[in-house]
Amino acid sequence: MKYLGRTGFKWSAALGLGLVSATALAAGQPQPAPAAAPQPAASPAATPAPVPTATPSASATDLAPPVIAPQLPLDEPVMAWTVADAQQLLGVIKGLDAEGLFPADYEPKALAAAIAAGPGPALDAQASKVFAWVVEDVRDGRTRMDARVQWFVVDPDVEANPTHEVMARALATGDIAGEIAKLAPSHADYGALKAMLARTPVANKAGRSLIRANMDRWRWLQRDLGKYYLLTNVPEFQLRLTVNNEVIRSYRTVVGKPGKTATPQLAEMVENVVFNPTWTVPQSIVVGEGLGPALLANPARAARENYKVTKAKDGTIYVVQQPGDGNSLGRMKIDMPNEHAIYLHDTPSKSLFNTPVRAYSHGCIRTERAVELGMTMAILAAGKTPQEVTDIFLSKQYTKVPMTTQFPVYLTYFTMATDINGKMGTFRDIYGRDAPVIASLAAPRKPWDGKRKTTEQVIKLDNPL
Repeated sequence: MKYLGRTGFKWSAALGLGLVSATALAAGQPQPAPAAAPQPAASPAATPAPVPTATPSASATDLAPPVIAPQLPLDEPVMAWTVADAQQLLGVIKGLDAEGLFPADYEPKALAAAIAAGPGPALDAQASKVFAWVVEDVRDGRTRMDARVQWFVVDPDVEANPTHEVMARALATGDIAGEIAKLAPSHADYGALKAMLARTPVANKAGRSLIRANMDRWRWLQRDLGKYYLLTNVPEFQLRLTVNNEVIRSYRTVVGKPGKTATPQLAEMVENVVFNPTWTVPQSIVVGEGLGPALLANPARAARENYKVTKAKDGTIYVVQQPGDGNSLGRMKIDMPNEHAIYLHDTPSKSLFNTPVRAYSHGCIRTERAVELGMTMAILAAGKTPQEVTDIFLSKQYTKVPMTTQFPVYLTYFTMATDINGKMGTFRDIYGRDAPVIASLAAPRKPWDGKRKTTEQVIKLDNPL
């Protein structure tokens, strides 16, 4: 998660809103870093500075996500192997410790014996089997789904590189090592963890286990994260805006409280950026906390707190907080439809961004300088001009800006990673999600069971308070 400083931005100290230089973004090149930004203001800026324009790179049709099966059958073909190819595979297996994996998992002694016996069905079966195991673990991760707590991401890499196709390419080209290497995560942080593992003494078992666990988490994600994307590391309480594999801006976040309101791990596509959002208050608050009847009985309070209250014929009370600085979603919401009702949004409670451990929400991600982020996204991925996004914001009217190019959001959980200053560090395991991963890696390898995301209960976390 290398951070390049405050690159690509012009900062307006008077307004407190940093804005993107689209020329630098389009080229993926950083600009000289301006002076440090002031602390977030108590309320959103009244007038945003203009933002340079950028051209979206894909059409709206590209936004449709691929159809991905929640479970796949085993893909372990048997193909013909030469002794030379099998010897190369054995060499790859012996070097897998550098990738945070365990050579013994892939039966090197049995493969060596099959090589010694020469070409034939026995070598074909053994080499094909362990090659498939290596591909599965390098591409998808060694940790099985029962140890990935609240992991609802479905990695599409298995569709992009099915095991049988990888094996066929490797045997056709004779580049066994190269085809396997292509499956490893391409993100710079994976390489940084790999380098850290190489420097960590074998005697430091706890340190090496933590590194391996976080290397494996990168394998759970798709190898190519996209041209534009948002990535939040929950234990770090930081969000990164990335363009062409360069982090051009980071934002502090407030994440879910431990327990039932802990933020799940997701990979979703941004559908809209909403400026001046409304907030439909959940019935758990309208009914469960008595807000609906209280507001109906006190119209002055409803007006003062900017709520619109209606009562349906069946007696159901609906409460919608109208746009404004006091709205619980602030002045911007990132709409990323998902079964958990999780989204990123602004907040009027900006003082919380200055606290060190920011786990206060009901699961959604509160984001500092959210209006800046939303305006940037509207320019990069919706083709809006600086004046258009400025006018939309200043209108104070609910406005939904649809994305016209893919803009993924990854809600991740890394307890060892490079921080926003580019230094490798550890982060507090606020949800206790390390132990199951470390235990899974310490246990004998389990065969892949086809599961692609956790079967844990989905809890809708639609309360931003």
